Amino acid sequence: MTTEYLVGLTPDVLRADGSVFFGDVGLDRLTDAGLRWEVMPAQSGHVASGLEPYDAVLSFGHLHFTREAVAAAPRLRHVARFGAGYDGIDLDGLAAEGVLVTNAPDGVRRPLALAALTLVLALGHRLLENHRAATEGRWSARGDHRGLGIAGRTVGIIGFGSVGAELAALLQPLGVHVLTLDRPSARERASAAGVECVPVERLAAESDYVVLTAALTPSSRHLVDDAFLRRMRPTAHLVNVGRGGLVDQVALTDALREGRLAGAGLDVLDPEPPAPDEPLLALDNVIVTPHALCWTDDFVSAVARSATDAVIDVAHGRRPAHPLNPAALTHPRNTRA
Repeated sequence: MTTEYLVGLTPDVLRADGSVFFGDVGLDRLTDAGLRWEVMPAQSGHVASGLEPYDAVLSFGHLHFTREAVAAAPRLRHVARFGAGYDGIDLDGLAAEGVLVTNAPDGVRRPLALAALTLVLALGHRLLENHRAATEGRWSARGDHRGLGIAGRTVGIIGFGSVGAELAALLQPLGVHVLTLDRPSARERASAAGVECVPVERLAAESDYVVLTAALTPSSRHLVDDAFLRRMRPTAHLVNVGRGGLVDQVALTDALREGRLAGAGLDVLDPEPPAPDEPLLALDNVIVTPHALCWTDDFVSAVARSATDAVIDVAHGRRPAHPLNPAALTHPRNTRA
């Protein structure tokens, strides 16, 4: 490690009043490890800038890191995501420049799976409709919002990584049949979990709930499009805790308005934050939360430890637990003293 190893915190770590957005995010661990840290200057756009002073960046939001941006910052060797998602980060481009990218999936796995299950159960039990009936004094309407029991239902999970597998483990004891997409990357994990791999057409047609936990990539953008939605049952629900761009929101709005889909639970939208006149916000059969449903105390503590562990490991020449572009580890940037 060099004499001074400087870690930049992306400015979205702070609230408007200067307090740390997530509370205790483990900054004392960086200090105790001999690292200096500071909050980066305000960013003028979506692409990270002003990276030149830093050896590492701890990224709290979804700032984009391009090859060009890191090429202009030869001191930078590591971008650590405070979370699991990495859309907006050019993994191959940063690897070519010798900048390692890590994330913190272990801390996200259980809280995000529970967030997805929360939306499944809220939709199935028609929580919003019953809440409105009670608060509006319409007790005579309580029989109008009968729920959909979970036992014996089919849930199709799109994105069978650690979060998808955790969700399957939560659902199966409830008597749920779980499907996932037949992808080479998912087959071994799905087989071990007793989850059936099926083509996308079958998953759409047979699922009572389709749950998205996938990463957003060029190939997965608008994976749930009009054709997918038209294959779903009119009694089915869509839940998205992955990324908003996985869903064609115009097609989803049309399906919900036309009664071709019973409801949706969305913790993510595209873009974020949505425009005030976003049609999905006005629909009675949609639950929307602000990309925060998994932000529990255990989420913050676990992600903080994982993300800061990665920063400390790279600073001290150790291999971190979750490298996303490990080719960067052998680049001169990450092999210098």
